Amino acid sequence: MFVLLLIGVLAFAKTSPLATAAEGVALAIVYDTSGSMKDFVRDKTGAAISKDVIARRALDGLVAQLRTFVTNAPAGTTRRVETTLIGFSAEGARVIVPLSPFDPAKAAEWSKQLPQPNGGTPLGNAAKAGAQTVLKSELSRKHVLVITDGLNTVGPAPEVLLSPLLKQAEKAGTSVFTHFVAFDVDAKQFAPVKKLGATVVGAADETQLNTQITFILEEKILLEAEEPTKK
Repeated sequence: MFVLLLIGVLAFAKTSPLATAAEGVALAIVYDTSGSMKDFVRDKTGAAISKDVIARRALDGLVAQLRTFVTNAPAGTTRRVETTLIGFSAEGARVIVPLSPFDPAKAAEWSKQLPQPNGGTPLGNAAKAGAQTVLKSELSRKHVLVITDGLNTVGPAPEVLLSPLLKQAEKAGTSVFTHFVAFDVDAKQFAPVKKLGATVVGAADETQLNTQITFILEEKILLEAEEPTKK
């Protein structure tokens, strides 16, 4: 009887997400490369400039914040962060950077690897790709950050595709948190994903975009990971 009980405990330890999850953050950054990102909005100086240029700069700022978080852990501790970068346009969702431990040096080149804006907005497929990717991570905290300037125009809507994935995660004993930055588009249009528990914020220009991304990083994604694990 004892042997059977021990076998059962070991089997549970091998298969249970709760037993194997490691402390840390898995983050999918989902970036809009659809044609509307060519349109102009105001930059920090008030000049009109392409949304894609502004968003790429915001991505660079996001990378800098992640670098600071990872490299400034208290003495004797480490902060584990895994990241993936996914671009999306009419061709669907494309993995630019596979899920892997965050590398500040390589991440500094991410914005240069993104394709030029083109085509429609498969927002649902992109959000799904981000959620599926972080679900594969062994790290305990899983987040998807979507930066988009438009509503879904290609394929199923994000709420349709995210709903079963969130339920799947719950059944597996984990959670995936989603965050949408509505860049130059009414944030109210994202009410369906907000009903699923997603964070939804709006940004009309470069200053607001940077502010909102910083807010999500500091208050939603990295805040819950402030307690690093000991080496």
